[in-house]
This record gives sequence, C-alpha cells and structure tokens, in this order.
Amino acid sequence: MTSLPTISTRKRVLAVIMGGGRGTRLHPLTLERCKPAVPLAGKYRLVDIPISNCLNSEINRIFLLTQFQTQSLHRHVQSTYHFDPFGGGFVDILAAEQTERGSDWYQGTADAVRRNLLHFRSFPHDLVLILSGDQLYRMDFRRIIAEHVANQADVTIAAIPFPVSKVAGLGLMQVGDDRAIGRFVEKPKDPAVIDGLTLSPVLERDLTPCREKRCLASMGIYVFNRSVLEAALDNTMTDFGKEVIPSLLGKKKLFAHIFEGYWEDIGTVRAFYEANLALAQPLPPFNFFDQGAPIYTHPRFLPPTKLNRCNVDHVVIGDGSILTDSSLKHCVLGVRAVVGEGSTLVDSIVMGSDYYETPAQQEDNATRGRPNLGVGRSCRIQGAIIDKNARIGDRCVLSAQGKADGTYAGGLVIIRDGVLVVPKNTVLPSGTVV
Repeated sequence: MTSLPTISTRKRVLAVIMGGGRGTRLHPLTLERCKPAVPLAGKYRLVDIPISNCLNSEINRIFLLTQFQTQSLHRHVQSTYHFDPFGGGFVDILAAEQTERGSDWYQGTADAVRRNLLHFRSFPHDLVLILSGDQLYRMDFRRIIAEHVANQADVTIAAIPFPVSKVAGLGLMQVGDDRAIGRFVEKPKDPAVIDGLTLSPVLERDLTPCREKRCLASMGIYVFNRSVLEAALDNTMTDFGKEVIPSLLGKKKLFAHIFEGYWEDIGTVRAFYEANLALAQPLPPFNFFDQGAPIYTHPRFLPPTKLNRCNVDHVVIGDGSILTDSSLKHCVLGVRAVVGEGSTLVDSIVMGSDYYETPAQQEDNATRGRPNLGVGRSCRIQGAIIDKNARIGDRCVLSAQGKADGTYAGGLVIIRDGVLVVPKNTVLPSGTVV
C-alpha cells in the first residue's frame, strides 16, 4: 500500500468542491436552496461530506464553487467551519460573478474552475483536488494524493468498480494493469463499448471478488497538477468528464485511484430518499459513528429529543425533536421535528424545522386555522419526504403508492421519482389526502 504523503506534501494541496448547477434532478428539494445545502441524515447537509473528508485528510484550504440560491449554504458554512489564524485553513464560497471576461453563469464544472483560477493563484499550491458536492462517501484523500505523487501523474481520477449492469449514466475508463488510463468514455450506452471497458483479470484479482464483470466508473474526484490544470483549461471546454479528461488522453499521464468503499451519487430525489433511509438500517452502508473520521456540521446546542408513548422501529431522529403517542417505522427525522398524537409514518423523511414556535405563535396559528410546524395529529404518511418548516395539518393521508409523478393537492404536493415530497415551508390543510 502506498504510504501517506508527508505534511509538506499535504500543504501543497488546494481542494475545490463543485456546488453544482440548478439541481433540477433534485427538484423540489432545491426550490429554495442549492444542492450542497440540502439536509442529510437528520442533522447534516450534503456539503458537510466533502468538507469533512478534506479535514479528516488534513486538507484545510477549501474552495466551494456555487451559483444558485446560496444564502442557506453561506449561512451554514460560515456558522460551522471556523479555523484558527495559525493553521491557514478556510472554506471559501466562490459564487459566479461578473468579470471583465463575462457576466453569464458557470457553463459547467470545467468552466467554473477556469473562472476561479485567479483566486487559487493567491495561495501556494502544486496540486488541486476537485470534488463533487452531492455525494455520500468517506475517503482519505491522502491516499489518492500519495498515489498521484508516486506515479508522477499529471491527473489522477478516483474510480469505483461497478458491475456492468449498473454503469448506466456513469463515466467509464479503460485502465491498464499499472492503473494508467488508456480510454475514457462519458456515459456509454452501447453494450459492446461497455464490454470493452471491463477490468482486466490482473486488476480484478486485487479487488473484492464479484460474480459479474465490472468497469471502473469515475467518481468525479480528480487530482490535477497545478500547471496541467491551468493548461487544460486554457480553452472553451466546459465539462471535465465530457471534454477535459478525454482531451488529455495520450498527451498527459492519467492514472486511476481505485476506491472500494461505499459511494452514492445523490443527484436525484430517489437517490436522496434511498440513501437517507438506508441510514436507519441496523448496519447502514455509511457509518456516521466513525470517530476516527467524523462528519462535521453546525453545532446547534439543541435539547435532547423527547418521545412520549411512541412506537419507534429503525428510526434516525435529529436533536430537539418532539414525538407524541405516534408510530414510526424506517424513518429519518431532522432537527426540531414534531410529530403529533396518533400519527403513523413509514419509510419517510421529515427534515424538521429551523426554529421552534412559541406558545403565542401556536395560539395565533389556531386563530388563523393554520397548522403548527411539523406533522399534526392522526396523520398517515408513507414513502414521503417532508421538507423543512412544512406544516402538515391533522388527519392528512400522504402516499405515493400507485400514483404517477406530478403535482397533487392543488400543487402543494409533488411526486418525483416515485417519492412524495412536501416542499419547504408548505402549509398543508387538515384532512388533505393524496
């Protein structure tokens, strides 16, 4: 196994996290926030994953590139990641901005990095680590950096073995026994092309056995030599996977770093839903309890969760929640989640609230006929995502079973990818049935 880099090597690295575009595949979870700000696992946000991976890898100079609905992301990052003045660390958000060269939005991942090279140049570095902002995984980046240095590579791409039956929509690479990349194909569909990209017997022997043929799929994680990155972006190419990486083949030394751990691209509502609910299993695929590599987030200093006469089975519950005489099975509840008496939730995510309501506010709600924050009394909810600050009235019945994707309840409820979603800040009247 390649040894970890020295401290001097790690200080040569800048990390760049791609905040993504409009997040249309995650709509309506991205109606009022950008993708990295979407809540995860009851108390975190998606952006906490790549930032924590960097910090656990002793990389503390981090740029976050984003452009859409950044207010909640700014607030979260600024209230969470504080560094002492002696370590030189930071998490700096770089939103799209007007310059002398142009005033339009980022046109893709490569374009976003290109436009911010001038900001990176202010910090000494030799390597740039480029990451995605919407993936769930734990990786020690020191290992990919060590391999990059040992191979004297120009570019190293993190790759994960995938069975050929599951590679749809992924960028695949053909890798030699020395892990040098000879070919890169973005999202191939032709079975013959995919078959030509399968792993060699030598590489298969080094991996956990699998009955099915496998390909190496790009994880969207790259290590670039600084000079190579700047030269590779001295053009109008907009995307790393579709244009920049293929353009470097045969010209630069490209290597793959093979990663066999858990990795989930949370780019769709269905992927988000399944990745969250998987965390409620007895042995979840992603372990938030690993104290050797903790996932950091905003410290809220909330009271402990309170459960009164509840039946709870395989449920993750965030801090400061209040559940009363309710039944929950296979659910994830966020901070300050409230579930009223007699309600039943199955296979559902309740993101909670940003604040508690005072007794005076609750009295005002009663006067106006508006539900309180959270899930009301005698509700039946299955297969749903209840976004933050939603107000679900009493006796609501919500389920996506047997229903097509579309809008329901007068546009207040959306079914996407077979998952029922109540968007952020929605007020759902008592007795609503979907």
